[in-house]
Amino acid sequence: MTDWIEACGTGDIDEEDVIRFDHAGRTFAIYRSPEDEYFVTDGLCTHEKVHLADGLVMDDIIECPKHNGRFNYKTGAAKGAPVCVNLRTYPVRLEAGKVYLQIG
Repeated sequence: MTDWIEACGTGDIDEEDVIRFDHAGRTFAIYRSPEDEYFVTDGLCTHEKVHLADGLVMDDIIECPKHNGRFNYKTGAAKGAPVCVNLRTYPVRLEAGKVYLQIG
């Protein structure tokens, strides 16, 4: 079964930024691109399990605040050492000013 979970409002995230969303014991990171698109990945770095929402977002990249590991937040792709495991990404739906992510 697939569930759509309301995560936040579209206005809760600044352009080219990230926020943390916790649900059912899991942590997600929700991003808003300069093109006003929204993306969701797992919220913890695959290297050290640090919250990515504390990292720096620039040019489709989230940089982990601990060891500067970098991921493309649109695809989840690891972009070099020290990270080598990609982030899981999740489908996003926008409806009535709300951001929903699909899990399950």
